[in-house]
Amino acid sequence: MKHLLDAKEISREDAILILDTAAQMAATQEREIRKLPTLRGKTVVNLFFEDSTRTRISFEAAAKRLSADVINFSAKGSSVSKGESLKDTALTLQAMGADAVVVRHWASGAAERLATSGWIHGSVLNAGDGTHQHPTQALLDAFTIRKHLVGPPEGAGLDGLRVAIVGDILHSRVAGSNGYLLPTLGADVTVVAPPTLLPVGLGARDELEVFYTLDDALDAHDYDAIMMLRVQRERMTGGGAAFFPSPEEYTRLYGLDAARMARLPDHAIVMHPGPMNRGLEISAEAADSPRSVIVEQVANGVAVRMAALYLLLAGEEAAE
Repeated sequence: MKHLLDAKEISREDAILILDTAAQMAATQEREIRKLPTLRGKTVVNLFFEDSTRTRISFEAAAKRLSADVINFSAKGSSVSKGESLKDTALTLQAMGADAVVVRHWASGAAERLATSGWIHGSVLNAGDGTHQHPTQALLDAFTIRKHLVGPPEGAGLDGLRVAIVGDILHSRVAGSNGYLLPTLGADVTVVAPPTLLPVGLGARDELEVFYTLDDALDAHDYDAIMMLRVQRERMTGGGAAFFPSPEEYTRLYGLDAARMARLPDHAIVMHPGPMNRGLEISAEAADSPRSVIVEQVANGVAVRMAALYLLLAGEEAAE
């Protein structure tokens, strides 16, 4: 792999390689000294045109634990806010000797444009582009599911597991990535959302089953994992009013509360990419329950991003 741009392009073999490598990285983080010398001398740039404290810090921690030099570049207060183009910004980073650029951008396709333009000679990792893709989030979600539900993970996929993804599918790059990666790894994926929050053509994909209320989805199947998505009001005209009648109505039909959690199998885990709207798509009781792995997802994200950076910049031949 040269870049990590789109979960749709990740093969099962590559996905399992990343997950297995992430398991090795996670094991190193339990040591007293967690830093590895693997990427010493490499420079990783976090290029963020959108705010995202969680993802930026996760990539920064991953790169630093591999001994890379890290440059954090925020569009706010930079030349970008003065009108500098993506091309000129990329050429500036290339002149600084960036070996990898982690990019988050408000425009779908920005990461691919950066990777295929020739402006950057190093690797490009997509940390979220518009409503399109967020591949490392899907990988950390798969890592979390595999760790809890598959057992000894090396070489294993998610075959036979059933995962429900619930909420604002239309605006979610997390759903866009998981909707491809989880089936690639063998999971059966159910999507639950109001029709107004489903992308056009989603129902035509054979690998995804669609329900329009959470109760109907729970009636149909037992789930091994349920992934709740944030309602992204900032991407909605009218703050959400055009997509569902009211927050109370949304919670009544799609919110995960104690009663709906009781309908899940005892082994099922509760997930959320964050940040959460407590009381809207997920209750405090569900978010803080023993079966919630939401905080663990953040920790797993560091290991997965360490694995991605390692494989892109150090190569498989250096694996021990």
